[in-house]
Amino acid sequence: MSCLTSFWFWRQIRLSGCCRIDGAAVYGKMPSYLLHRAAVYVCKPKAETSMVISPTPRQPAETAKQGSSQQAAYELQRLLALMARLRDPKEGCPWDREQTHETIAPYAIEEAYEVLDAIQKQDWNAFPDELGDLLLQVVYQAQLAQEEGQFDFATVARMITEKMIRRHPHVVFGADVLEDQTVTDSPKPKQDIPGQWEMLKEQERRRNAGQKNGRGAAVPGALAGVPPALPALLRASKLAARAARVGFDWPDISGVVAKVHEEIEEFSVELGAGNRERMQDELGDILFSIASLARRLKLDPEACLRQACDKFTRRFEGVEAVLAEQGLSMSDQSVEVLDDIWKSVKKLEAENKK
Repeated sequence: MSCLTSFWFWRQIRLSGCCRIDGAAVYGKMPSYLLHRAAVYVCKPKAETSMVISPTPRQPAETAKQGSSQQAAYELQRLLALMARLRDPKEGCPWDREQTHETIAPYAIEEAYEVLDAIQKQDWNAFPDELGDLLLQVVYQAQLAQEEGQFDFATVARMITEKMIRRHPHVVFGADVLEDQTVTDSPKPKQDIPGQWEMLKEQERRRNAGQKNGRGAAVPGALAGVPPALPALLRASKLAARAARVGFDWPDISGVVAKVHEEIEEFSVELGAGNRERMQDELGDILFSIASLARRLKLDPEACLRQACDKFTRRFEGVEAVLAEQGLSMSDQSVEVLDDIWKSVKKLEAENKK
């Protein structure tokens, strides 16, 4: 009888001979999830059937238990197979075959924001669809990397799992997470240690820098690891936070507020001089100091600005509605008239909140 090894739902089963799945011969490896989907006959090489593994009774999709790890694994296998097919040089999609890491990278950002939009709107019908679009971008990039011989999706999943294990030393994980490793660690504290996450990230950065440089004692700078491609306000907040961790910070919030006023005054000077290059530089300093202020207040500057954008949109549409009711065009109104309507819309909004 052939030997089946590495019997894990997520993994490939190695076959020393061959097997038949619904009559079709399979050699070498087969996805283990197929054991749950069809009758699998395990055969000796060049011999008659020696054993049959009966499948788990198939249930209609609508009655399948939500959250089942087996169902999740099966659907992920389908997605991986779909992406491989889309990229197939002969039978795939012409558009998908042409894509590169660089050409599809913007879609990851777009899909991430659509996930955020669904969360903010609490649109739970759209939410899983948007999460799927984001997952597709991960699968897409992993497929491209696999074709290049760099890594595959399993590597991505393994690396994030191992990273999260390292980042949670206060949590005891079972065999389902640690695989076949024996849990021999000393008792874990029940709560996270303040600052532990960032401390562990810093240790990883130093270790990774040492591996890249060939020196185990390499010490990256405090700002290392903050991606330049981040949205500018988010990057500013992270840079300020990193600097603060090594003592480069104001002793209290009043110092940050004073810095904001200082930058505004410097901008006013350049505004009067009419130097656009200097105005851009000083306006950037204002935005950076505001991001630092948000950090000190434990506020997300991106979230603050999104909230302001939503508020402006809501009030602007209110002004449009008032003018439409009167049969007026916004472009024909003076600034004073528009400002009065804006104030009335703002007042009405405040009253409705009471």
